[in-house]
Amino acid sequence: MPSPPLPETVVRHRFAAFLIWQSIPSSAIFLFFNLFLFSTTSIISFLLTFLVFHASNLIFSISLALLSSLSSDSPLPPLQFALGLLRHLSDPDFRRRARVSLRIALFVSATGFAGFCSAAVFCLETRVIGRVGFRGFVTGLLYAVLFVIKQRRVLEFPIIQRPPFFSFKIGLPSALTQALKLSGVLYVLSTIMLLFLLDWSGGLVSVSRFLGEQVISYAGSFCLILSWEVTHHIHQVLHTKRFAFAPPKGSAAAETNPSEPLLAALEGSPPGSLEQYLAYLDLYMVSQNNVDTWRCAAFFAESSETYKRVITLCLRPLEELASKLAAGLDHTFTELGESYIDPKFGESLKSFQLYAWCAQTAASLTLISHKEDSLGVAQLSGANADVVSTLLSLLLAVETFMGKKNNLQSPQQLLGPASIKWATSSMVKKDVKPIKKRSGALYSYAYAASDVLRISIYQIVSTFRDEMVSSDRTGNLGRDWIGSKKPVFGTNEMLLQKLKLFLEFQA
Repeated sequence: MPSPPLPETVVRHRFAAFLIWQSIPSSAIFLFFNLFLFSTTSIISFLLTFLVFHASNLIFSISLALLSSLSSDSPLPPLQFALGLLRHLSDPDFRRRARVSLRIALFVSATGFAGFCSAAVFCLETRVIGRVGFRGFVTGLLYAVLFVIKQRRVLEFPIIQRPPFFSFKIGLPSALTQALKLSGVLYVLSTIMLLFLLDWSGGLVSVSRFLGEQVISYAGSFCLILSWEVTHHIHQVLHTKRFAFAPPKGSAAAETNPSEPLLAALEGSPPGSLEQYLAYLDLYMVSQNNVDTWRCAAFFAESSETYKRVITLCLRPLEELASKLAAGLDHTFTELGESYIDPKFGESLKSFQLYAWCAQTAASLTLISHKEDSLGVAQLSGANADVVSTLLSLLLAVETFMGKKNNLQSPQQLLGPASIKWATSSMVKKDVKPIKKRSGALYSYAYAASDVLRISIYQIVSTFRDEMVSSDRTGNLGRDWIGSKKPVFGTNEMLLQKLKLFLEFQA
């Protein structure tokens, strides 16, 4: 049996499939509108119109694929982009945002050009090619601008994975509704712009021609936007579909080492790439449901290496996020007498989907180990302590970044005679208000991340509550569930006190 394809091969195949499948609904939309509204008198004219419409839609599809992203990275303003080419060309952050700016500019230009070609080609046999083409150009530009502003370029992975055809079918009504709304709004805006270019000297002849042109223009705009909406929906469906990085069930590889293709995809994929997201999505699905139980059971083999590799790959993105947020506490600026953390250190929170998968996967595997790990792989390898300490450390970092004040009880009430202090002044800056109100979107990502982390920790605490309470009574809670490694953010004492708040359901 053939081995699973490489992650980059999967992405290339999906891109090729997207270019093929987008042509089918586009052809259906073209034939419907051409037969009922834009009737042509010759086969040559029909074929020319068909080819130009498809070529323009192909241009839109390619530019859409180039624009699509896994996180909502903000582009550079034009002046900052021009100055950065001379001063900050070696800065990785500048290069990343510059690529986003170039892709947005390419998408807007390509959509405007596609709108012009598609609208003008319907009017080859009339005398209004210029005006209708201009209206199509304006429609394409405005559609692209709204598309970028609403962050629709970000790929959103559905919680429930359905077959592609079913996902495409249930998305058609929303695409139709969106096309009706946008075509009406963009038609009015393009009409206002065109009124300044209209020559009214022809009297009623020009007026009647103008009214007929409006019918053609609105129908053409609706046809264009409906085709673009369906194309965007197909792109989302095909690129966010789960791919199983596993050998075929029943093969020799499935019996000996079924986790190796997934681990190779996780370790070999470039950070932030679609390949990496697909690999983490597959791992998340394996840990969350009981469909691929044989794959999940393979993590708890006699050798603990596989489970340790999986947990390490889940915790690595979380540790990197905590490190970036911790670095932001050392870079503050003052405005109107108050200190703020530079929001750029929280830009990584925009990759919220990846961090949510990692946190939930690590928590789920820890829960599964409570019943399925008969050999004690998770506990003996120290993976449980690594998961709990990493989740607690990141939660503290996110809460501090949000400016949340942790209401702690006195050491005697919470810790007993040990009287462990919560934190030193060097660890948490109480006078810092991290995110300004105008950074509302970033605050939303931080709030969502804290919710996911808190739920994940509560799941672990609820499952292992008896073990944790027993360790706490003997004074070994920190050793068993926090470990001795220095956390990325905070201290072991801080994590221990936070864990006790979770045990009392007060976190």
